Amino acid sequence: MHEVSFLQDLAVVMIAAGIVTVLFQRLKQPVVLGYIVAGILIGPHLLKLINGQDAIKSLAELGMVFLMFSLGLEFNLLKLRRVAATALVAAPLAILLMVFAGYQVGQLMGWTTVSSLFLGAIISIASTSVIVKVLREIKRDREPFAELIFGILIVEDLLGVVMIVLLTGIASTGSLGVQSMLVSTGKLAVFLVSVLVVGLLLVPRLLNFVARFESNERLLVAVLGLCFGTALVAAKLGFSVALGAFLVGAVMAESTQSRQIESLVEPVRDLFTAVFFVAIGLLVDPTLLWQHIIPIAGISLVVMVGQILGNTFGTLVAGHDLRTAVHVGTGLSQIGEFSFVIATLGLTFGVTDPSLYPIVIGVALVTTLFTPLWIRSADGLTNAILSSAPKPLVGYFSLYKDWVDRFKGGHWNSLAWKLSRKWLLQMAINMALVAGVMLGAAYLTKFQPSWLAKWNLQLNSLRTVLWGTALLLSLPMLIANLRKLQALGMLISEVTVKSKTAGRRTQSLRAVVSNICLVAGTAGMILCVLLLSSALLPTLGVMLALVLVLAGVAWLQWRFLVRVYAKAQIALKETLETGELGQTTVETGDLPAGLLEAAHLDSVRIVKESPAAGKSIGELGLRTHTGVSIVGIERNSERIVNPGPDETLHEGDQLLLLGEDNQLSKAKIELNP
Repeated sequence: MHEVSFLQDLAVVMIAAGIVTVLFQRLKQPVVLGYIVAGILIGPHLLKLINGQDAIKSLAELGMVFLMFSLGLEFNLLKLRRVAATALVAAPLAILLMVFAGYQVGQLMGWTTVSSLFLGAIISIASTSVIVKVLREIKRDREPFAELIFGILIVEDLLGVVMIVLLTGIASTGSLGVQSMLVSTGKLAVFLVSVLVVGLLLVPRLLNFVARFESNERLLVAVLGLCFGTALVAAKLGFSVALGAFLVGAVMAESTQSRQIESLVEPVRDLFTAVFFVAIGLLVDPTLLWQHIIPIAGISLVVMVGQILGNTFGTLVAGHDLRTAVHVGTGLSQIGEFSFVIATLGLTFGVTDPSLYPIVIGVALVTTLFTPLWIRSADGLTNAILSSAPKPLVGYFSLYKDWVDRFKGGHWNSLAWKLSRKWLLQMAINMALVAGVMLGAAYLTKFQPSWLAKWNLQLNSLRTVLWGTALLLSLPMLIANLRKLQALGMLISEVTVKSKTAGRRTQSLRAVVSNICLVAGTAGMILCVLLLSSALLPTLGVMLALVLVLAGVAWLQWRFLVRVYAKAQIALKETLETGELGQTTVETGDLPAGLLEAAHLDSVRIVKESPAAGKSIGELGLRTHTGVSIVGIERNSERIVNPGPDETLHEGDQLLLLGEDNQLSKAKIELNP
């Protein structure tokens, strides 16, 4: 009977979701709203068609895993790099503003500190699914401001994962301890870097191996196994399953099978995410929505105004014009899936006010309904601001934008700065990997899994063995950091010690500066390793003996360890580059017949008056009209290889064209008539 009851509940959920979402599609409203409304209708407060919610809740948890996994698949590191400057400025500014505003609103409502903090986190992150759907429906998803929105969404999703981890720790302890938050943040950073680096090295190659069998079934099973396995590892280490699912999705997004994975996972994801959002609706009492109509209206206003102001301001600070900034701000004026995950987290731990959950649902419904109206009114709002604002203020906006553009192409982008940033980032990643190895060894010491317990080692002996093993595994990263410190010291000495001022002492002063950098950096590394392995350190005598042994191994096997690190670095770079080519491959089968035999390459720059400016490659239809393919774009010193049909062309882009001579002539005329 239990099986029949579960089947009946699942059937009711899916039938109701199907009927209501069809209605919402006809009304041109986001499907997410339809799922929530379906849950409200069939829930225990209205039609009472669901007998037991336990099984549905279990499926909803799977829905959350698939939801976060699909968000990870959309987390494209290469796309993020194109708009990284804007996204990394606008997203944190907007989130900080909204967390502060939400916290203050919660305090005004008499809620506890934890409940107020949860409210701030809930209203700080916009809805990826809602924005993507709305922009596609109004056919504005390929405009330049849409790229900025998607970049900000990616950063917000990543920061949302960080907040979920922090809020989980706060919900567990019931306090806002700064020390525990810093420790949690540090562990999270180590876990993020370790999973991403190790995942990028292993997962794409594993998927390539599975893909050789040309079986969608095997690939889907492998993908789901990796998804659930990583989520389980995250849960075992004290993080949320949502974090593990998101990270493995981000890793798979860089594989050549990413598009195939998306198409295979999409039906399963849609099924369980539908159950997830319907389950959210099941928990909502419509009478509570009515009782809290005033807080819902007030917080909805705070969300829309705050998100528009915060994201507009952040985009302006990043150096964009007012019109673009307003388009970005109005597009990010709602809350969605991350908000539901955070609200569910607070409800599960019982640390939030009982009225928070229905208020969040009501705010999500209101802000989602207003999203298309805000986006359509962006141009009018910008015109009103420009017409009413003092002319000097408008002039200052233009001057600031020009200053930011000059700054981006100035001293900050010199070769010395680029190399310094690159080496410092690589050293930070290496130390995060070392921290991951050390913390993994500490985890084994603390919990001692069954395979390790069979060795029957005493605790001190076990610590010694694991500490030595962890140091041995860390040697490639530590040696790489020593080499980079040496190179960084030489670079700093070249930049800081000028021959004009130093004269004959130039070489000696440069040697002093270089050695100081090397010694200070090495001392810092040793201190970090000792702090990270403090739970494993053996007695002083044993520790010194192990250090001497490992130093001998490093000296004897220096070249081998350097080659190991270099091969891993090359493999990581190949994974990212192969992922880019795999996601934007031009299918040669689609090229006109005979093109490859008589093909030539030529280039053309998009001028200001070009009809191609602001259009995507798919909208332009250049291959359809002329037979010419766009196989490369150079934009602001950035090269985009084999751009896809969704890539938007901008004024100043240098296009690399492939086609026959007569076709290239037609294409040039069409691009710049």
